[in-house]
Parts: sequence; C-alpha cells; structure tokens
Amino acid sequence: MALVVFWFIASVFSFVHLTPLISVEEEYRFKQWMSQHNKVYDAEEYDHRLQIFAQNKRIIDHHNAGNHSFTMGLNQFSDMTFEEFRKFFLLTEPQNCSVTKGSHVTRTGPYPEFVDWRTKGNFVTPVKNQGRCGSCWTFSTTGCLESVNAIATGKLISLSEQQLIDCAKHFNNYGCLGGLPSQALEYIKYNKGLMTEEDYPYKGYDGTCHFEPKLAAVFVRDVVNITSYDEKAMVDAVARLNPVSFSFDVTSEFMHYKEGVYTSTHCKNTADRVNHAVLAVGYGAEEDGTPYWIAKNSWGTAWGKDGYFLIERGKNMCGLAACSSYPLPPV
Repeated sequence: MALVVFWFIASVFSFVHLTPLISVEEEYRFKQWMSQHNKVYDAEEYDHRLQIFAQNKRIIDHHNAGNHSFTMGLNQFSDMTFEEFRKFFLLTEPQNCSVTKGSHVTRTGPYPEFVDWRTKGNFVTPVKNQGRCGSCWTFSTTGCLESVNAIATGKLISLSEQQLIDCAKHFNNYGCLGGLPSQALEYIKYNKGLMTEEDYPYKGYDGTCHFEPKLAAVFVRDVVNITSYDEKAMVDAVARLNPVSFSFDVTSEFMHYKEGVYTSTHCKNTADRVNHAVLAVGYGAEEDGTPYWIAKNSWGTAWGKDGYFLIERGKNMCGLAACSSYPLPPV
C-alpha cells in the first residue's frame, strides 16, 4: 500500500513539474485568441494547445521586454510548436540554392536611400496565403513575375502558384515539400508560360498538372541569378529594375515576428540551409541607420506587418543573399 501511495505522489509531482502551470490571464488570452482565429478543439486538444500557446506567449513577452530591433506578437501560429510550424509552412526538402556566379550585371550607383515598389505604381499584388503547404517558393516566384510583368506591360495580373506546385517537379521542385524560385522560373521559361490565378486557382496541396498552353498569360525570356552573397547586387536590381525573389533560413523566433527590423543570431547564413522564399519589394534604413529589406511574405495579412516584414540588410542575414533571382520578360 505504501508503495502504491509513493508511486501516486511521485506521479503527481512529476506531472506538476512537467506541465507548466497556466495562469488565469494566459487562459483568458488563449480563449480570446481562439475566438479571433476561429479555433475549436476537443477537451484533450484544448489542454495541449493551451500549454503550447502559453509557452509561446511567454517567449513573446520575454523578447518584447528586452532591447531588440523587432517585436514579436501573437498570430495564427501561436498554438503551434516550431516543429509543427516547420513541417507545414517551410521547405521540408533540403534546398541548396547556391549560385557562385550569377548573370545579373551590376551598374554603379548612386541609388536612392529608399525604394518601395508598392508605392511606385500598381506593380505588386496583394499578400497571399500559402496555407498548410510548403509552397512559399511558388509565391515568391509568382510575386516576382507578377511585378516584372506589370513593370513591363502596365498590367498587374495575379498568377498561378498551383500550376507550379503541380507541374514544375521535373525542375527539382517538390510541390508542397519545397522548391526554389530560380528553378520555378526555369520551368516557366521552358514550359512556355504560366496561367493566371483565375484560370488555375490555388488549392494548397499536390495535384496533377493540367496546364493549358493556350491559357498561358505571362512568359519568361530568361532567368537572372544574382551572384551568391552579393547583397549590393540585390540592391542594384531592386533599385533599378524590379522586386527580387530571395530565400533564407527561418528559425523559431521569426514565426512570432510582428514588426521592426528582424535580426537573428540563431539562423544559418549558407545556401544549403535556406527553408523559406519571399519577395524583396524594396529597401530603406531606420532612423538609427539600420538598413533593411522590405519583404513580402505568403502567410496572409494577419501575420507580421500586414503580411510584410523588414529584415536587416547588408549582413547576409539568415543567408538572404545566398540565392536571389528574377525573370526577364519577353522583349
């Protein structure tokens, strides 16, 4: 009997120490968050997600209490561990995007101190949402091609990510498991066109290819890769020509990004570690002189600063200069 009592006390003690105590305020905020994001759980899942949410909120609060160049905030991912987040929203297939020597020809400046293609005209489509599919590479690709085409023709057309998911696999892309914008652009070049979002709508899962050549809306004459780690060449391209696709290494802190200039000491900065692709639509500098890129993400407008983020420029932050590219439109 004594042994049974001892086992029971030890089990309770172990459970208490393994399961962090949740405050009334944390549970109240969790219920608010559930309502805001239309989340519904059964009893067991509720307790599990509450624990994760509380842990994420503590990480966010601790970060925001410190002296950092960016702030964190609750968002649609706040009930997920980073392992879950990485599985659903980042590139799960290893990507090595290195381009030792690119084809972009850099001219000498001077360049404007601030560039934002969103304010230059109707050149950037609204922020999209990739959902639970590691298809960021397709959104980075379409975002760049949409802008390049709009700058060349004056017509901003939303293009199909789903066609790239379904059809670009022979170019070392893996649908919802990942891919690279440069390889997607090569597919569009040799495939002779990309359909519109309207004609080939997004589903967010791998399907069979049903590209219709007669419905191709936009074409690629050639793919321009910027020399690996040449961030000045990225500035040249964005300042003079158009937005540019780039990839980088996302770590757990980026999942909670809210606003400010993102920096990290935890991420890797080499071409073989990139796991997310986005679009540089401009650049600038903070009042304290910190230079940044303005980047368009594909996690919807509820994440970050209306779906955008700033990331430190000039230091190859998280490998962002390892592999950047853009397409050339038909002459």
